[in-house]
Amino acid sequence: MRTFRTVLEQRIWERRLTLEEFVEEAELYAREHREPGTLGLRHLQRLVAGRRSAGESLGQVKASTARLLESMLGATVEVLLSPPVEHGPAGGAVGASAHSRLAGAFEWLDGAAGWLSGSSAAKVSIGLKLAEVGVLQGQGQRARRGGVGRRQVADVMRRYYRTNDTFGVRCLDLDVQTSVFMRAEWSDIGLPLDAGNERLALVQRPGAAPALDAGCAEAAVQRLVMAAALDVRFANLPLYRLAEIDVTARGIGGTVDVGSFVEYALTMDLLEAELADSVASGSGALHPLRDKYLPDMDAVLDVAGRVCAGGVLSLVAIARPTDPFRGAADYALIVQTRSDQVVNAAGKLAVIPKGFHQPLTDPRADVRIGATLRRELEEELFGRGDVDATAGGSRAASPMHPGRWSAPMRWLEDEAGRMRMECTGF
Repeated sequence: MRTFRTVLEQRIWERRLTLEEFVEEAELYAREHREPGTLGLRHLQRLVAGRRSAGESLGQVKASTARLLESMLGATVEVLLSPPVEHGPAGGAVGASAHSRLAGAFEWLDGAAGWLSGSSAAKVSIGLKLAEVGVLQGQGQRARRGGVGRRQVADVMRRYYRTNDTFGVRCLDLDVQTSVFMRAEWSDIGLPLDAGNERLALVQRPGAAPALDAGCAEAAVQRLVMAAALDVRFANLPLYRLAEIDVTARGIGGTVDVGSFVEYALTMDLLEAELADSVASGSGALHPLRDKYLPDMDAVLDVAGRVCAGGVLSLVAIARPTDPFRGAADYALIVQTRSDQVVNAAGKLAVIPKGFHQPLTDPRADVRIGATLRRELEEELFGRGDVDATAGGSRAASPMHPGRWSAPMRWLEDEAGRMRMECTGF
C-alpha cells in the first residue's frame, strides 16, 4: 500500500497528477477564480513532504497560497499538510481519503454541523462497515421510492401545504396532477428565450455560515452513506441560487448568486427522498426535514432565505417529415430514464436535456437560462463531453464558443427559425 506523507500528497495522487501537472492546474485555477496565490514546483515539493529539504519545519504557509490550496481541494491547509488519518479494518474511523470523491461533502458537513474535522468521514465509514448490506439496502430503498406515484406525491403535498394551487393538466379523459406549485402569472407564458426577454442578473451576497441541527446533520450523513455504497456521482460544483424572481409574459427578471452543489444535496434535495419514503411506508405524516426547511408556503416563496437551487426542464420537440413507415409528419419528444449513478431522482423518467442552472466558466455570462439550455443540448443530445461540468478536466476558456459547436448545434444556429426556445412556465 502506498504511504503518503501528507493529505496534500494523497489528494494530488488521487487526481492522477504529477507535481508538475498540479502546479499547472493551480496556475489555471488561480487565473479562473481570481486567486492571488501562486505555487511553484519546489514550493509544492516541500509542501507535500510536510518539511523543508533540510528536514526543518515548514513554518507559516503564505496566506494567499493557503487560500488557493483550500479553494482547490476543499480542506483547510492544516488538514492538507497533516499526515492522512487511517485506521485498520477492526473498525473505527478512516479519513476522507477512503471516499475521496466525497471529500468536499465531508468538509462542508463537518463545518455545518459543528463537528471536528474528519467526523463526517468517520460516520460514513461506520455506516459502511457492512458494505454489501449497504448496497442491498440502498437498492431496496431506491426500488421502494421508484414505486411511489406522481398522484400520491401530489396529494401529500397539497395536504401538507393546505393548497390546491399545484400544476395540473386535463386532456380528453386524462387528468394529471403534480406537486409543482404554480401562480397564475407563472403559467402559459409562451416567452421566447432571447436576450431581450432574459434579465436575470448575478449578485454577490454575503455568505451566511450554514448550521445544521442534529436531525438534519444525521440525514445528510445517511445521504453520503448511500452515495458511497452505491458509488454515485457526487461532484461539488457551483450552482446558481435564486435570490429574487419575477416571471411574466413580458420577461424573466430576478437575481441569482452562486452556491455549491454539496450544500443543496445535503439540505433541500433531501426533501424529495423523505417524501417518497413517507409515502412508501404508509406513514404519510413524518416530514421532519420538510418541517425544518420548508414548513409553509411563506418558506416556499422566500427564495432568498433558503437554498433555492434547481435546473431547467426542457421538453424537446423535433419536427419530423412524413415517413413511408412511420406515417404522417409529426414531432419526436425526447424522454429518458435517469441513471442509477446520479444523486437525485435516480431511475425516474425525465425530459432531456435536463440540467442544473450553473456557471460553466463565467458566472456572470452564463447566468442566462438560454445558456444552460444550449450547454445541455450539446452535452445530452449531441454528445459533447467537454461541456459536462461533472466530468472535470476541461480547459477551454469558452466551451460554448461557436467555433467549438457540434455539427448539429451549428446547423441549428446557422439559419433563423431552425430552433426555437420558449419559456412556457415557471
